[in-house]
Amino acid sequence: MIINKVQLGTLIFAFTVAVTAFNCKKTTDSSVSDSTTSSTKGYNTLWIPPTLTGTTFNLTLGSSTKQLRTGAATATYGYNGNSFWGPTLIMNKGDDVQINVTNSLGDQTTVHWHGFHIPAIMDGGPHQIINAGATWSPNFQVKNNAATFWYHPHLHMKTQEQLTKGAGGFILVNDPVESALPLPRTYGTDDIPLVLTSRRYNTDNSFNLTTAYGDYLLTNGTPNAEISLPKQFVRFRILNTEIERAYNLGFSDNRTFYVITNDGGLLNAPVPVTRVKLAVGERVEILVNLGSDAVGSSMDMKAFNTGQVFGFPGAEPASSGNFGSLLNNIDFSLLHINVVAPTANPIMALPGTLANNVYWTNTDVTKSRTITITGGQAGSAFTFDNNTYGFTAINQNIQLNAIEKWTIVNNNIFGHSFHIHDVQFKIISRSSGSVAGYESGWKDVVYIPLGESVSVIAKFDDFSSGVSPYMYHCHFSNHEDEGLMGQFLVE
Repeated sequence: MIINKVQLGTLIFAFTVAVTAFNCKKTTDSSVSDSTTSSTKGYNTLWIPPTLTGTTFNLTLGSSTKQLRTGAATATYGYNGNSFWGPTLIMNKGDDVQINVTNSLGDQTTVHWHGFHIPAIMDGGPHQIINAGATWSPNFQVKNNAATFWYHPHLHMKTQEQLTKGAGGFILVNDPVESALPLPRTYGTDDIPLVLTSRRYNTDNSFNLTTAYGDYLLTNGTPNAEISLPKQFVRFRILNTEIERAYNLGFSDNRTFYVITNDGGLLNAPVPVTRVKLAVGERVEILVNLGSDAVGSSMDMKAFNTGQVFGFPGAEPASSGNFGSLLNNIDFSLLHINVVAPTANPIMALPGTLANNVYWTNTDVTKSRTITITGGQAGSAFTFDNNTYGFTAINQNIQLNAIEKWTIVNNNIFGHSFHIHDVQFKIISRSSGSVAGYESGWKDVVYIPLGESVSVIAKFDDFSSGVSPYMYHCHFSNHEDEGLMGQFLVE
């Protein structure tokens, strides 16, 4: 059930919530590759997911446990024996790949290849169900540009539970354009994947599976994470996998850093920023120059979430309850960074240009649609255009090769994170003002604040089906579970 967030508006006031500290127990379980290891000053060494390469990938989702707090281990999900999250799949644009997904849970699941431009029958949405004990083997050509993508469950009414327990993983796509650039690309050394989320714990240390916000941050499944990084340019590939919370990313010393990709690939040039807002499901790749930092110095990557406007996910003032959290309306650390000596072949300069993207504009549009976020009042579920998701309902019919402009209207209750399957789109306008430079590239998720309309343009090419739909939905997994989803056919 969704609580009416309008009621929270009367409670907004300025205050700071102290985050309760907790101890993180060292584990030495050699049966998994991602046990939390003790580090310095109460931090824990950031776990880096292992990688899988090639054109055939085998994934097995199973139950596990992870020692996240003092006391009982927490029941979790992971792929390929990892106790939280899964391996990073590394692919090349143009490759024909097959992924064999085995479900070792005692429940159904699906696996969605988030951001991929592939046939709907291979997409891994709610229709491509993998029964307990079964294996699903989609195959497709990688058509996406080099970027950071991810895979995750998309089982209707179970997405929040399975994501909360840890099911997910990165996909990195390479292509000739990106590979020719002088960018950090040594995985785990100067090219660091970061999955950001938070969790609330029950008294037995199990995850709370119903709350919108967690109380304690997990970075790559690691509490109080730290990493040692070389004195040179470093690349972070950052993904927000919260249930609802958004992040206003920056660094503790307010340094400038550079956005080089959005969800779907390289920007045309690096964009200098001191803050980047990242909503659920969004990815961003950034370059950070540590070349002027002294060896032995340290800083934090932080979420500067204090004082956000109402409707920003995580700005609610409460510290408890379904829409409260110990992390709400405060600034908090995402990763502690220690600077160490540079590598043998460091990247010390920033490329001036990255790509030559040509984006769709209003003059290219063949059809326009408006989709309005509705519902949410008095505890009701959010909907699109007053239609709750129906498994067999088709909400939009799109012609193959159409270039469409979608305007998503959100004048209702709260901000949302809007995702369209199959396509990468260009954000062309926000009713509140100009589109931020750091979100000027290809996107598949867009944050829509309360009281705002956002227009995007995409081309629906290559794949058509009269029976297999793609999804569009809010990427808050509790909202999509409750019906804030629609379906479209490309015919």
